Amino acid sequence: MNLLEAKKLQKKYGEQNVIQGIDLQINEGECTALLGPNGAGKTTIIKMLIGIVQPTSGEILLQGKSNQEMKHIVGYLPQHPTFYSWMTGKELLAFMGGLSEIPKPTLAKRIPELLELVGLSKDGHKPIGTYSGGMKQRLGIAQAIIHEPKFLIMDEPVSALDPQGRRDMLELLKVIKEKTTILFSTHILYDAEELCNKICILHQGKLLVSDSMDQLMIKHQQPVFIIKAPQNKEWLNIVSSGELVQEIEQAGNMTKVHVKDIDRGREWLLETIRQTNLPVQKFELVQENLEDIFLRMVKQA
Repeated sequence: MNLLEAKKLQKKYGEQNVIQGIDLQINEGECTALLGPNGAGKTTIIKMLIGIVQPTSGEILLQGKSNQEMKHIVGYLPQHPTFYSWMTGKELLAFMGGLSEIPKPTLAKRIPELLELVGLSKDGHKPIGTYSGGMKQRLGIAQAIIHEPKFLIMDEPVSALDPQGRRDMLELLKVIKEKTTILFSTHILYDAEELCNKICILHQGKLLVSDSMDQLMIKHQQPVFIIKAPQNKEWLNIVSSGELVQEIEQAGNMTKVHVKDIDRGREWLLETIRQTNLPVQKFELVQENLEDIFLRMVKQA
């Protein structure tokens, strides 16, 4: 079922067209990554979706209604959550629960459950000012889902964390996504590949692709042959002009050749190697991952 639908979404700041007529759909139960280089417009889209920035034009619907009417079904974690340092974790969650008009008896049960879920059950009584960055981020998740939202939106939730904190956050999100639809922006593509079943790639305010992870790989993944050998201009000229070649990347003695067809590409490359007597040290077929596809799409946009 369609949870979010954004139609012809546009945002201008003066003459700058930051978001350029985007259509975006997210279904219930999906975990979606919004990917893009710095300045692509990820944060602007998120702020429009949660209603704190108004689009210049276009429409945002949550369960078929205006997002302004449906804020109660959304939980939000900003990139840099800010809390009152003198509050304890429990006090913050009680405060946020009160703003969401959650009855006190419900909160009394909900707060310990949330602190346990995010790994802060032993720290809920401590002032937030004593929390590490990772602890604050986990507390941010707890406050974002205190009202049991149907849709959790996060802006770069792991960008400021160390490797262990990032791993802890990913494991937490794996649990949450079993019950909640998630959209988060990130520039860490490995995390998106591990966690998400839908990928949206944004570049200069335009949506380059919005598809399931499986379909993205089927439609855009290219076979790549890695050849390690001393530089040889004759061989490189032959390969560069080949009709099966999509793209060539070279760094030192390592050449990546993107081809249109695996079997034909392999046979043809081996023939060029024989023709030029290229002393190959390595010949390997690899499949592109999400990062490879992302970088190529952004480069070609």
